[in-house]
Amino acid sequence: MVMLEQRIQQQFFESADLLYQAAETLARPLADAAQTLLGCLTAGGKLLVGGGQAAQSFAALCVAGFERERPPLAALALPAGPFALGVRALGLPGDVLLLIDDGAGGADAGEAVAAAHDKEMTVVALAGADPPFRKALTETDVLIAVPHERAARVRELQLLALHALADAVDLQLMGERDPA
Repeated sequence: MVMLEQRIQQQFFESADLLYQAAETLARPLADAAQTLLGCLTAGGKLLVGGGQAAQSFAALCVAGFERERPPLAALALPAGPFALGVRALGLPGDVLLLIDDGAGGADAGEAVAAAHDKEMTVVALAGADPPFRKALTETDVLIAVPHERAARVRELQLLALHALADAVDLQLMGERDPA
């Protein structure tokens, strides 16, 4: 039982270490991503989000609001399966593809990036340390690379990164909250 408890504690310690390490590493790309999303949305574009449950959650935050009321933002979670098909069907020039990839997406993530570029869309990719589609990204795209190899740690940090991104967009749209 003690060994099991130690292993469980180690999960928390590893996650906490990653949070501290990533705070500095990811602040700039997350700020860049927030600017990209804001530019798209305020210009009348929409956000296509691919990446399973995390994508659905983030699209819902955009539409319904994060931690305060605001007008809904144009965001749509792409259905599971080949994200590239959803991008080809729904993407328009000026839209943004937010691709959430923990490394299990395989070739689909790269195909979605290519489809977005074919549609003259910008890509914001939230991925693991070295995504296979990295070379397909252009200088106007934003890569938020979680500095870890384990998919579980990557997914944990991606959730926090998505919350930080939603908060950053809200801050830019609505300013600081009134202290109450």
